[in-house]
Amino acid sequence: MSTRSLTAIVLVLLVPAATTSILARETPNLGRLATPAEIAGWDISIPPDGNGLPPGSGTPDQGAIVFAQKCQSCHGEKGAGKPNEQLVGGQGTLASKSSVRTIGSYWPYATTVFDYVRRSMPYTQPQSLTNEEVYAITAYLLHLNGIIGPQDAMNAQTLPQVKMPNRDNFIVVYPAKSK
Repeated sequence: MSTRSLTAIVLVLLVPAATTSILARETPNLGRLATPAEIAGWDISIPPDGNGLPPGSGTPDQGAIVFAQKCQSCHGEKGAGKPNEQLVGGQGTLASKSSVRTIGSYWPYATTVFDYVRRSMPYTQPQSLTNEEVYAITAYLLHLNGIIGPQDAMNAQTLPQVKMPNRDNFIVVYPAKSK
């Protein structure tokens, strides 16, 4: 038998054994399966129609206090920006060369403001705000952008009714099906 044939036979016998031992090794233990309770804790999406909004309520005045405590260090006084995104202003700038995308100039739905704040803010402690705090911050930001009045309370019934200034400038990708 030639050396070449002997090498081929040895490889044919060793490759499956090596593959099996590689597959049988332990993983690097970089994670684990999420429990149903953990999944439920993150399954909190709020669609544009507000379906699934939690109980609670908040006003711009309440939101001003929470914003000063938990948001202002990143978003500046009254949401003016610096060091992070500007949240207020920018109305009428989207068609210009220096557009400013803020809650009042760009976002199509008030419910998505609530969803984003609840899910991701504060940046260093996502999901740490109570429902009342999220409603209050949302009301404060909507008020600063001139979308709601100073006494308007935001809750599961009122928030979906808010008409954002840029709502009609978005294209519906998946239109509702007619029955």
